[in-house]
Amino acid sequence: MSDSTTTLTTYIYFVRHGQTQFSRELERAGSGAGLTEQGARDALRVAELLAGEGIDLIVSSPQHRARDTVAPLAERLGQEIALYDALKERAIGSLREDIPDEELRRAIARSFEDLDAALPEGETTRQARERAVPVVKQLLAEHAGRRIALGTHGNIMTILLHYFDARYGYAFWAGTSKPDIYRARFEGDRLAEVERLWKEAGESQPPSVTSERDRR
Repeated sequence: MSDSTTTLTTYIYFVRHGQTQFSRELERAGSGAGLTEQGARDALRVAELLAGEGIDLIVSSPQHRARDTVAPLAERLGQEIALYDALKERAIGSLREDIPDEELRRAIARSFEDLDAALPEGETTRQARERAVPVVKQLLAEHAGRRIALGTHGNIMTILLHYFDARYGYAFWAGTSKPDIYRARFEGDRLAEVERLWKEAGESQPPSVTSERDRR
């Protein structure tokens, strides 16, 4: 007797937000900064790139930069954006004081080797996983076989991918751009493939490295 159970293929499009001017004050308030003019223009390109992908559902971090990056796509498709507080960005260190970029980078690198590592007042990879991974698992279970666009941030996106495949870590995070788009194919709840869809206008070279406080 053959097994009639069918594993459905689900796609999650991880859309990292566009350019923004980082603000500790707005980050502490929970909303975060909005997009710059360039970020807003790039959000329109995100909509163009994803409009033909057959997106069934759009979800996002509630922080402005993530939500605003997928907003043109939602408008174009006539869809609402479902906001999940658990998908907000991870702060690796305190939001009350400046931390040198190199120290932040070392802390992020270490956090993918030691899941319980963080700077004082920061959130560890394990803590971020515990709040964010259940959202993705819920989406995979409730919307199996569909295509989901997810407005997100560099750190939490990497943490989510790292949970499903440990090859995604600091090096992956450091190579992402703002914005960025990764189409992740799931077979059931197993991550099978990740393909980068975003390309800089007229460019094929890797994105330049920017300040950590402008990468969040």
